Amino acid sequence: MTEIQNLTPRDAFELLLAGNQRFVAGTPEHPNQDATRRTEIAPAQQPFAVLFGCSDSRLAAEIIFDRGLGDLFVVRTAGHVAGAEVLGSIEYGVSVLDAPLVVVLGHDSCGAIAAARAAADGGRVPAGFVRDVVERVTPSVLAARAAGRDQPEEILAEHIEHTVDLLLERSRVLADRVAAGRLGVVGLSYRLADGSAQLVASRGLDAPVPAAS
Repeated sequence: MTEIQNLTPRDAFELLLAGNQRFVAGTPEHPNQDATRRTEIAPAQQPFAVLFGCSDSRLAAEIIFDRGLGDLFVVRTAGHVAGAEVLGSIEYGVSVLDAPLVVVLGHDSCGAIAAARAAADGGRVPAGFVRDVVERVTPSVLAARAAGRDQPEEILAEHIEHTVDLLLERSRVLADRVAAGRLGVVGLSYRLADGSAQLVASRGLDAPVPAAS
């Protein structure tokens, strides 16, 4: 569809938010979810955004942003923690598929953040590889508390912003595209109860971040 071709970072961001607004209002259009679309994109994909979010089952990206096949290149991990595989996947979506927008999507009541808060307070650290997830979230908890921000929503915002900055610090591909005006990287906080996605961080996009209430 021409709707999602040759978009600027701002265009892509507005398209994504429009879908979320439809989802919140209960008026989804379910675009690009039919047999015609399936046939159209079979030869190649051209997603308009890379979405890096938490693996939580309540964060199904194409549903909460009212999009369809071929629209979003989705990467998800518990607590949206980023390792080499994640960075490589995001770089693929940007450098090979030419997506103009990267979204970091966190949410309230995140189990990984709750576990990191508990661990920072001296609680038991989970066993196995879950421990690695918690340890990668812990710096965000400590940074928020060092700034006097200890409410769950404040720590969530800190972790989302930390992830946005981490992507740009570790990936020259992403940083160069942002510097050239070809890519926007934003952080969104999703509210499970009402389905809304609120902007908490923006890089390479002149989108104002609302002041914390």
